[in-house]
Amino acid sequence: MSKHRLSKRSRYIAWATAGVVVVAGAGIAAQAATAAPVWPAQKTYTGGAFDTCTAPSLNVMRAWKTGPYGAAAVYIGGKNRGCAQPNLTASWVKSVNATGWKLIPLYVGAQPPCQKSANPERFTSSTAASLGASNAKDAVAKASALGMKAGSPIYLNMESYDITDKACNDATLTYVRSFTKTLRNATYRGGFYGFSSSSAKAIATAPNKTDLPGNLWYALWDKKNTTTTDWPWNPAQFTNHSRGHQYMVNSKETRGGYTITVDRNAWDAPVAIIG
Repeated sequence: MSKHRLSKRSRYIAWATAGVVVVAGAGIAAQAATAAPVWPAQKTYTGGAFDTCTAPSLNVMRAWKTGPYGAAAVYIGGKNRGCAQPNLTASWVKSVNATGWKLIPLYVGAQPPCQKSANPERFTSSTAASLGASNAKDAVAKASALGMKAGSPIYLNMESYDITDKACNDATLTYVRSFTKTLRNATYRGGFYGFSSSSAKAIATAPNKTDLPGNLWYALWDKKNTTTTDWPWNPAQFTNHSRGHQYMVNSKETRGGYTITVDRNAWDAPVAIIG
């Protein structure tokens, strides 16, 4: 997600400063505070994944299916989403799924008050809970409209911020908890994308895990295609198919005559349930 909402320069400043298997319920325990409804079996993918700002055309996705990636992240919504999505329709999702692709839904929600970027939607300490809930309801509506069914994960995109700013970090955790709880109430699984030096770290190291996401996608641009050997935190956390690792950004790649710039990810976590 190197230049999908922030400029490439801003992202690097932020960095400096701050096979398929179906399993039942993996990652739910970490986010469940109360009894949940009956959950559909989780769909999990393990292997290479890419993300890019605008969902590629169906022709590109078909051409790229012969490469090293089996899953693609798509930006389903959020006021801070950085690119238009002319290809991202329910028909596209159905067709891409039919070719064998797994999809990873990303939602670019409101961002922290102390974040140094020009995002159009931010929360404050007083609005964090209400915005978290309304953003999650919108994310569920967007996912459902695209044919991503209940039981799917939705990964909340949180850019880098100063987690040593206690008031800002507390507000962020309030927002994330509200977002995740609202997803769970709608029978969607909580996921989170953030930086290993800041936003993802805040989730992984929070002493109170109540209502925090059960799946963590961490940006650590070390070019290591793994979700285990460079995992920065307690190895007992986010196990059982609950991790994604963005390990390389801005990789210009050509397959089947189509060239796009992508970020590379090692994936071992839930993907959308489609059909």
